Amino acid sequence: MVSLRAYWRFLVVFKGFFPLLFAWARDRKRFLLFGRSRSVDSETRIRRAEALLETLLTLGPTFIKLGQLLSTRPDILPPEYVDVLASLQDEVPPADWDEAKEVLEDELGPVEETFDEFDSEAISGASLGQVYRAVHDGEQVAVKVRRPGIVPLVNADLKVLRWSLPVIVFLVDESSSFSLSNLAEEFSKTIRQEMDYGRERVMLEEISENFAGNEEIRIPDTHEAASGESVLTMEYLPGTKINDLDELDAKGIDRTELATRLQRIYLQMIIDDGVFHADPHPGNLAVDDEGAVIFYDFGMSGRVDPYIQEKIVEFYVAIAEQDTDAILDALVEMGTLSPEADREVMGRVMELAIQDARGEDIEQYRVQQIIEQVEGTIYEFPLRLPRNLALVLRVATVVEGVCVTLDPEFDFISVATDYLTEQGYREQTARRIANDAAEQAQETAGALVSVPPKLDRVLDGIEEESLTININVEDGEDVFRDLAKRLILGIFVAAGVLSAALIYAFGQDWRVSAGILAVTAPLVLALWRSFRRKQRSIRATPQFTRQNMRERERK
Repeated sequence: MVSLRAYWRFLVVFKGFFPLLFAWARDRKRFLLFGRSRSVDSETRIRRAEALLETLLTLGPTFIKLGQLLSTRPDILPPEYVDVLASLQDEVPPADWDEAKEVLEDELGPVEETFDEFDSEAISGASLGQVYRAVHDGEQVAVKVRRPGIVPLVNADLKVLRWSLPVIVFLVDESSSFSLSNLAEEFSKTIRQEMDYGRERVMLEEISENFAGNEEIRIPDTHEAASGESVLTMEYLPGTKINDLDELDAKGIDRTELATRLQRIYLQMIIDDGVFHADPHPGNLAVDDEGAVIFYDFGMSGRVDPYIQEKIVEFYVAIAEQDTDAILDALVEMGTLSPEADREVMGRVMELAIQDARGEDIEQYRVQQIIEQVEGTIYEFPLRLPRNLALVLRVATVVEGVCVTLDPEFDFISVATDYLTEQGYREQTARRIANDAAEQAQETAGALVSVPPKLDRVLDGIEEESLTININVEDGEDVFRDLAKRLILGIFVAAGVLSAALIYAFGQDWRVSAGILAVTAPLVLALWRSFRRKQRSIRATPQFTRQNMRERERK
């Protein structure tokens, strides 16, 4: 059933995206199969981004979620697309109460037996679920119910996306293909997690426990007896939306202090706890009368492994110290920046980013100069986004937007620096760097003693002509496969042309020769196109493996 629905959805999705796919294909090859690529100006990108936005809205819940995720991925889409998709809100009319009631009662049984009171008018509606007010065990609660029929629809759409990925990868720039593949895996995982309200309850309770006793944050308590895989019942916590600036000012809440509080909460989640709320848009954040931040909707949440936590700390410390080399090292070690990056250009980019984050004035000519350098070398150091960092980037991006809304002059670096200093992370990082330097010094000293005798033995081996060198060839770009393909095509082309020439020369029917040449022509085209592709290279890593050769001989 899902497969039939997926086939139908594939046709619907293809119809919606075909104009954009056709335009992107022509950008790569002016006449689709051949010709040079063509440049696209910013106005054209904006028009296409708006068309993409309309298509995503038309295709429904799965693609609305996909658009929201793409709006936080500047490593995949141009800035114009990111800006347009950032306006995509996950607010859709709720499903009919009769359909939602069926989902609720399939999970919990009759509504009247489970709840003391239940208001069938939804207070909010989103693409995957909707929320109602009720009373459970004498307490005001919010009941989140999964949207009827959403699971089979999402499963069908995920199949469509999986089938479409090879085509999309072919159309995008090479620098985006790595991030795009990770995006597909990440999206499939996160949207399924977001539909599992049992997982959401577990994550909510874990994060709540991490902030136990902290009066700066409020997380609703859950009602396990009235919750399940498709229903989540939790404490009802009303508050002022965090972007309702007039109401916050009327209540006398210091917005700069509120922004500081929000960033410190997320620093604790990511750096200290390793589990975090990953959807901090204004609809999921509110403020109570005392200024505490109220968190809603933990469907999108994630974990950070200890290694990434350590590298994030190093990244923040490097920013605090304005050490661009250490910033780039941290990005490379996290897998976000290619090791082949032009460090000089990227260092200047980071300097500008730090100045911008601090709210400092930046000369326009410097910005333009660096933009020209980046545009000229962008494919030499693609910024990548491993899957385990995608949600962290989303959080950083959205939290930044909320904080700047609260206080346009908000200094992120200053707040992060104060937090790292208070928690002792800067001292720990400095100590670790010193220890690493000491270990490196010891290794260097040891090498000064051990290398000369080894080098002497190698030179003796060369002199005696008994040295064996084993070379491991890394062919990550399939150069050998391409060479083999060209060789085979060349053999067939040569055989076809030679056969046609001999048959014609010996006076046979010319149509036979023409037929052979007609069959050979596609092979000639394929061979020509293989030489037109971007030249790639192989890497060889020579290793002196005399001992390895002896071990193989013994076997």
